[in-house]
Amino acid sequence: MRNDVTKAGFAETPDEEAFVRQRVKAELRKRMRGVRKTMPVDACLARSLAIVRQLEMHSAMIAARSVALFWPMRERHEVDLRSLDASLRKRGVRIAYPSLGREHERDSGMMTMRYVDDARTMEERGSGFAEPDPDAEEAIALDVIVVPALAVDPQGHRIGYGAGYYDRTLQRFAPPAVTIAVAYDWQLIAEVPAMPYDVACSAVVTDARVIVVTS
Repeated sequence: MRNDVTKAGFAETPDEEAFVRQRVKAELRKRMRGVRKTMPVDACLARSLAIVRQLEMHSAMIAARSVALFWPMRERHEVDLRSLDASLRKRGVRIAYPSLGREHERDSGMMTMRYVDDARTMEERGSGFAEPDPDAEEAIALDVIVVPALAVDPQGHRIGYGAGYYDRTLQRFAPPAVTIAVAYDWQLIAEVPAMPYDVACSAVVTDARVIVVTS
């Protein structure tokens, strides 16, 4: 008699395994969003500052001349990288942010990274997060891309909000860009049930550790 489940706990056929992995990811996404929402604002800020300090000491960040960040959705208690934006600009680093401001970007499911000279010019444009002016200069190549995560594992696989924008976008830049997933340390889990189209980051930075992903 055929066993319906492997020793690892996943269904044997590819379709069944994909279904189980998607269900697990959806449940993890829901739980992590709920737990993160309960974090006190002061705790989010303290952990975010610790993450920024780790990023500032990262060798790829030290060498970078162009970096993509994300502006925090503070109501969702995301990692806050605004102080990193400021410190990088003082070094003369060009800073880009994700953009979904044009219809073709939203339709393609792929973000554009656009340079922002003044972060105060960014605003919410219908996608739920602050983004650049749609006419801002597009970044064709980047040295480092910092990626948000609801959960992440030591292999660089992450769980985002489920739309897949970062997975599709990172393929355009990395390699050679160094991709760094950032999360609070409690969001680091043993294994994310990755799918074939998921793009692993090359490093993971939390408020407590830095993990270099080995392929």
